[in-house]
Amino acid sequence: MDGTGRSIGSRLRRWRERRRRSQLDVALAAGVSTRHLSCLETGRALPSRSMIERLAEELEIPLRERNGLYVAAGFAPVHAERPWRELGAAAEALSALLRAHEPYPAVAIDVRWNVVDANAAMRRFLDPVPPAVAGPPLNMLRATLHPDGLAGSLIAPHHWRANALRRARRQLDRTADQELAELIAELETYPIPEGATPVPPPPAEDIVVPLRVDTEAGVLSLLYTVTVFGAPRDVTLDEIAIETMLPADGATRRILAAMAGA
Repeated sequence: MDGTGRSIGSRLRRWRERRRRSQLDVALAAGVSTRHLSCLETGRALPSRSMIERLAEELEIPLRERNGLYVAAGFAPVHAERPWRELGAAAEALSALLRAHEPYPAVAIDVRWNVVDANAAMRRFLDPVPPAVAGPPLNMLRATLHPDGLAGSLIAPHHWRANALRRARRQLDRTADQELAELIAELETYPIPEGATPVPPPPAEDIVVPLRVDTEAGVLSLLYTVTVFGAPRDVTLDEIAIETMLPADGATRRILAAMAGA
């Protein structure tokens, strides 16, 4: 057992059940017998390092949690956890991506939606967030949904609150991160801004629903994409995602360009 009191077997079973996979399904995919997997989960057998890696890959277990599996089985952790600025070429690539996205907002966040780094456009976007909400750490979900943050500027805040919570719950399902669970519980207590009028659902033929924000410069209509690093071996890099915003119309493109020029 590790310091949490959970055995390697119970951890493997918990992740298999979290992924909604049967023992037969996982055993076949990982190339082991169902009996052996059952013995691992009940503690009648201990996995080797290579077996942990095979099962962790099949169950898509985050690197932080894989380290916990190794420790629970009596091995040393495999994956280092470095500060992001010490990630060499990956850190340089991250910074380059953020800079290259100007004049449109882009931000790098960790598994709990805390800001790791942001380009100048995103920092302008977040400027109105008051210090009491901005942290540190500056958290994108808290900054967006807190009634004293950007929530009052959102057009259709009901929709974006539901969308943000849905994304956060999917992230929690993938990572089982306890701090993220606590953040979600906090976000669920936030009220909808006073005076916000519910809007009807977007038409079914819409390709994508943009994020619309009312600013002093005008209404910004933004699409967003999420990028992650492929094949990470470091815990920090495994938990970083880059969110990039793109103009959904010509007016937004002109406003963002003007803001950058100013």
